[in-house]
Amino acid sequence: MNGRVEPAALRTDRLDLEPLRADHAEEMSAVLAAPELYEFIGGAPLTAAELRARYERMLAGSPDPEVSWCNWVVRLRSENRLTGAVQATIGPGYPGPAAEIAWMVGTGWQRRGIAKEAALALVDWLRRLPVHGVLAHIHPQHRASAAVAEAAGLKPTADVHDGEVVWRLPFRH
Repeated sequence: MNGRVEPAALRTDRLDLEPLRADHAEEMSAVLAAPELYEFIGGAPLTAAELRARYERMLAGSPDPEVSWCNWVVRLRSENRLTGAVQATIGPGYPGPAAEIAWMVGTGWQRRGIAKEAALALVDWLRRLPVHGVLAHIHPQHRASAAVAEAAGLKPTADVHDGEVVWRLPFRH
């Protein structure tokens, strides 16, 4: 792919996916504060200041000009609250450009279909780009994340990377 991809504002029936801004950190630090969110992915909750610093690094973009970091926060319109985040790292891949996607929803909003709805919107947006497909890395015991990937059309592969199963969805252009 030539040039960086910028995330667009996306809208679903219930959600607004807003391109990430550094000032989202304050509200998102509360959304992502539960330690159990990091059980399968590692890490720990960040303070608002730490999250702002991370967001500023993410917004500066990848040092690789062929890689785009696209990040969104997920707003549940009925509550006018941020509930989580989705991301796509778009870069060279085999057999062509691909997007690695991920999602996280705060514990207070889980089991409401928010991650699934946001992931579907993200995959739909990616279909309109010159990428050949999407992939996600999911811990084999993380059933909720596997359900989101399956709902978004991804299928598990035999590939394992750092203990996580690689899920894929090839696009036909």
